[in-house]
Amino acid sequence: MNVVTGQAKIVPVRRTRTEDLRLQLADDIVRGIFAPGVQLDEVGLAARYGVSRTPVREALRQLSASGLVEIRPHRGAIVTRLSEERLMEMFIAMAELESICAGLAAEAMSVIDRRELEARHRRLAELVREGDPARYAEGNESFHSAIYAGAHNSYLAELTLATRARLAPFRRAQFRRIGRLSESFDEHERVVEAILRGDRLGAMAAMREHIGTVKDAFDRYVEGL
Repeated sequence: MNVVTGQAKIVPVRRTRTEDLRLQLADDIVRGIFAPGVQLDEVGLAARYGVSRTPVREALRQLSASGLVEIRPHRGAIVTRLSEERLMEMFIAMAELESICAGLAAEAMSVIDRRELEARHRRLAELVREGDPARYAEGNESFHSAIYAGAHNSYLAELTLATRARLAPFRRAQFRRIGRLSESFDEHERVVEAILRGDRLGAMAAMREHIGTVKDAFDRYVEGL
């Protein structure tokens, strides 16, 4: 935390080349640059993104776990599209997991935990003003991670992080919709207020509603492409 301003700086996590490539590929698939059924050639992707085939191969493997890519024997990687039903199931699970984290955090967060959550929330306000979806997405992950940690249940945090990783491309995409950053911040505000007053049920309800709105925001973003 900055001892002068009292605000925490969200320091971008150093990502590997594979992680950067995975994020870029996932975004391009969600945006429709690579349509369902398209074969993703490792050589072509390496040339397109200016990397070697090794990070391409690993990025494709990771994307297959998210359901965006299917790796077929002797045929390579094929772009898939999650069914609306499957995507909805994943968001429902995400909402419940994050809701539990928020509820536990309302009861278990220490004074230091609460100050850190407030600081990360204030930092998101700055990112809303800057209007940078990519940086806001990073700050958003930091904000939610603080809540997972504040629940003080490592197993629950692992499950929630794993589910978030699978939904990450869809959660990032919604921030490109005009007006979504300020909406997201307002939704976070309600979660933070409930956690800080120790309102477990209120925190759970606010978080569940927030993740439901994320799904709606993603749907509206896709409709506008």
